[in-house]
Amino acid sequence: MAGAPLYFSHPATLAHETGDHPERPERIPAIERELQRRGWLGYERRAAPALDPAALATVHAPELVERIRELSAGGGGRLDVDTVVSAGSYDAALRAAGGAVAMVEALLAGEARVAFCGIRPPGHHAHRDTASGYCLFNNVAIAAQHALDALGLRRVFIVDWDVHHGNGTNDIFRATDRVLFASIHESPAFPGTGALQDVGVREGEGFSINLPVPARADEDTWVSLLEHVVVPAAEEYRPELVLISAGYDAHREDDHSSCLLDEAAFAEMARHVRALGERVGAPVGGVLEGGYALDALAGSLAATLQALAGDDEPDMVSPDFLTSRAASYIGHYWTL
Repeated sequence: MAGAPLYFSHPATLAHETGDHPERPERIPAIERELQRRGWLGYERRAAPALDPAALATVHAPELVERIRELSAGGGGRLDVDTVVSAGSYDAALRAAGGAVAMVEALLAGEARVAFCGIRPPGHHAHRDTASGYCLFNNVAIAAQHALDALGLRRVFIVDWDVHHGNGTNDIFRATDRVLFASIHESPAFPGTGALQDVGVREGEGFSINLPVPARADEDTWVSLLEHVVVPAAEEYRPELVLISAGYDAHREDDHSSCLLDEAAFAEMARHVRALGERVGAPVGGVLEGGYALDALAGSLAATLQALAGDDEPDMVSPDFLTSRAASYIGHYWTL
């Protein structure tokens, strides 16, 4: 029988020093102060182990791994205008990826039905051979690939609700049917990818679901797309593991977007994803991505954890024009 929900973190992730930068170490203490105030919501805390660097090769080019390792060993620098490496970044990134892998192993061993990784640096913009958008290694992709390669799974579902398109994850899995990837994201916005027409290629055609939303999109828009497009496709796919790239920068208080979500919206999306996992018999794990307004981040993540560990049924939202348009297109591949 599954035990308490799990929360993975590690102090080493604070050693990823970014200076005057939105993705800063203070994000994690803000989250954990709020969780502590709420008694950790019944979650069992576990230390995120460091990933064996050799395991990064399942997703990333050796040249990228070595570049980040060398830059960190030399005291740090910039990989691009947005993406910073410090002396502690390589070890922090190994803990972030290692926490995601350990979470998946615990979920698939039946230790818990839901879990979350409160780690940094984030990962969903990291490609096979490039780091980008505050991200070094793609934590959720590494965890998904580990589930496929080492743990014998055949089907993994990743839903990305960060306000920015999870372009790294999308590209890593765009040619495979072993991962169904769905992203709801603001457009136009960084990184400028994730059009509705981007559905994957070759064996992966139809297994990328990209759902751009306009500025000022609110809870009804996001939840409608999740309820009427993402969840039905995922339910038909029958994943053996559900992973969330959980970004919180679509919050109305976060200046990284123009969307209008709040804590209740993230809780509602979490309820829909948890209910999906229950229906298909798959455990659900979340991995922290963006979210830079500290109070909004902390409150929204706590609301997510409470919803994932709870048993409240999700509310239903009527599809709007945007959802109907998306469903018409994605319906070429899935029964919606």
